[in-house]
Amino acid sequence: MANIHLELHGKLTPPLVKKRLEVAAAYCANAAERWSKPETPWQEVTIHLIHDAMSAKVNDAILGHKGPTDVITQRYEAFPGEAPGLIGELYVNLDEAARVSARLGTTTFEEEVVLYIAHGCDHLTDADDATAEERRAMRRRDLRWMHAALRNAPQT
Repeated sequence: MANIHLELHGKLTPPLVKKRLEVAAAYCANAAERWSKPETPWQEVTIHLIHDAMSAKVNDAILGHKGPTDVITQRYEAFPGEAPGLIGELYVNLDEAARVSARLGTTTFEEEVVLYIAHGCDHLTDADDATAEERRAMRRRDLRWMHAALRNAPQT
């Protein structure tokens, strides 16, 4: 079971409650870990809640892509001498979640943020969304994890 660290870069938008997000994020990470290869234990996942400006910088630095995006996933293996397992970082863009939830109206802002966390955790399993079939499979898992995570998170 991975340790989850939630870090905020900038201002937390009022409808989000940190404790609720931490519980939801832990659920998503644990679901993804159970779904992933059993020989790869998860050690730690750090989730950075960021905004457009930071997302654009991270997107360029890590992926070489211009502009902000919804979630960026980084996966590392433990250094020699450390306990083996996955160490992951997710960069979740709160501005993008606000735009998408307002534009589509199919998810709330909170649901969209947790969906990005679920999607990032899904990528930590080495799941890919390069093809239409892979995108559909990931979307089904991401939505299932997001809904279950929010059902299990404490209400404010």
